[in-house]
Amino acid sequence: MEKLCPFGSTLVSETCRCDYAEQVVRRGGAEIVCQKDSAHLRCVDLFQRIKAAALPAFGVEDDLTIMPHSVLQKIQFGGLLGLQSLVTGQTTDTVANVASLVDTAEAKYHDLASFPYAELVVFITTYKLKRRRGRG
Repeated sequence: MEKLCPFGSTLVSETCRCDYAEQVVRRGGAEIVCQKDSAHLRCVDLFQRIKAAALPAFGVEDDLTIMPHSVLQKIQFGGLLGLQSLVTGQTTDTVANVASLVDTAEAKYHDLASFPYAELVVFITTYKLKRRRGRG
C-alpha cells in the first residue's frame, strides 16, 4: 500500500522538500508517496495533531465533503512553515527537508504531543495562499 504524504501539496508545489518523498504522476495529477514507513507514520500523526488544533480556528469540522480545500492547504503550508519558524527562529517561505525539520522539532520539544500547536495555529490562520495563475 502506498503511503501518501499528508503534506503532499507543499511538496508538489516545491515549497517544501523531503528526503523520503517520491513524486508519482497519475491521471488526476501528481501525488507524493513516502518511502520510509516510520517517517510516514510520524508525519501522518503530526498532520492530524496540527489539523485538530487548527480546525476550530476556521470554524469547520474534519469532514472532507464540507471542509474548504483552502483550509487543508493552509494547515499544510502554514503548519510546516510555522513549525520551522518556531524550531529555528527563521521565517522563510520554504522548508529544505520536512523529515529533518520534524527530527529537529522532536529533539527540541521531546515528542509530537509536546509541540506548540496553539502557536502553530497563528501561523496557519495568517498564512496567505499563493494565487493560482490563470490558464492560457
